[in-house]
Amino acid sequence: MNKLLYCLIVGIFPMICQAQIKTVTYATVKNQVNGGLPLPSEEIFYLNGTIPSSVRMVSVEVFRSKKSPNSAYLYKWKAPYAVETNEFEVFVTNPLRSNERYHMKFYFYERSDEKDLQELKEALTKNLEAYIRANFEVSRKGLQSLSSQRVMMAQMNEIVIQGLENYAHPLDQEFRGFSDVVRQKIDQTHNLRLRNAKFNILKNRDNASRDEAIYASQLIDELVQLTIAEAEQYLRANLLMLVDIREIDSYPTEKRPFYLPVNVGYAGTYFGGDFNSLDYGTSPFVGVSFPLGRKAFTKFLGNASISTGVFTNNMRNSDGISISGPLIGRPMYVGLGYTMFRVLRFNLGAALTSSDVNGNLENVTIYPFVGFSMEFNLWLGMNR
Repeated sequence: MNKLLYCLIVGIFPMICQAQIKTVTYATVKNQVNGGLPLPSEEIFYLNGTIPSSVRMVSVEVFRSKKSPNSAYLYKWKAPYAVETNEFEVFVTNPLRSNERYHMKFYFYERSDEKDLQELKEALTKNLEAYIRANFEVSRKGLQSLSSQRVMMAQMNEIVIQGLENYAHPLDQEFRGFSDVVRQKIDQTHNLRLRNAKFNILKNRDNASRDEAIYASQLIDELVQLTIAEAEQYLRANLLMLVDIREIDSYPTEKRPFYLPVNVGYAGTYFGGDFNSLDYGTSPFVGVSFPLGRKAFTKFLGNASISTGVFTNNMRNSDGISISGPLIGRPMYVGLGYTMFRVLRFNLGAALTSSDVNGNLENVTIYPFVGFSMEFNLWLGMNR
């Protein structure tokens, strides 16, 4: 009973330890992460730190230093509703690569006060109105736009997006752009024939020209008011304002040891025949595997690998001929394997065999095989 209990403890305890998620601390004042130690690699972890109670959201960008910032993974923390807290925590769900350097960028947001929102609203209002009025001109041919409807919509959206660059919505609702109502209003103003308007029944051309200008100005004013109204509707939310950015450049990750997967199992080799008269041989085998990927980054390829090894015993076919192998006198194999339940591995591949013909000729043949094995990681490294 004591031996059984010991085996259970030895087998289960490492799995429990492995299942625990690490926590990495960010020292905001020192701008230091993990106490100066390398970041965890090839595993998920929590990243937390202390903040002033006025901070309501923290965003963290993480990307490899030699990669573009566009490849960054973004993690966000938001303070619970109506709860004051002095600590943030994000869950880094994309494991970092071993022995690499990463760039980390922290964004801190506070609630915007009425003054900040009013200044933002006035700036957006002025920019939108100036852009719209600059894009229209009144001539005898009518009200003409210097840009197409599509370009105007894109540029007006960009004006708002750039104006909100240092702000964030508390519910993560980004500005989706101006509505179809604005689009239709722009269509109405494009290449409008003012001389066809109802008020142009006046015979006095001077009065008609004056009325055309008034009508054109009215259409532009309506477009400006409609655009500003939609922008202000988004600004009614209690936006969060960016107050600080902290960066950590080229920070290292821990170097993972190199493990060589070793397989010990049992397989059957097919020599010929059909289902009713199957000709096959069986033998234990031992070999090594070369993973096709890292489990932390790709689940399927991380569990798949190419393996090679040797059968420990020779086999015999249905004719009683001994099936051995060239070079070392044992059958050798190369196969593709997939690991299940961490240590159990399914193997499928080809066995390289040889057999004697008339006592002096060697018949080298390749047969398919299938088998199961237990896979163990053998650590290769310096003795530290």
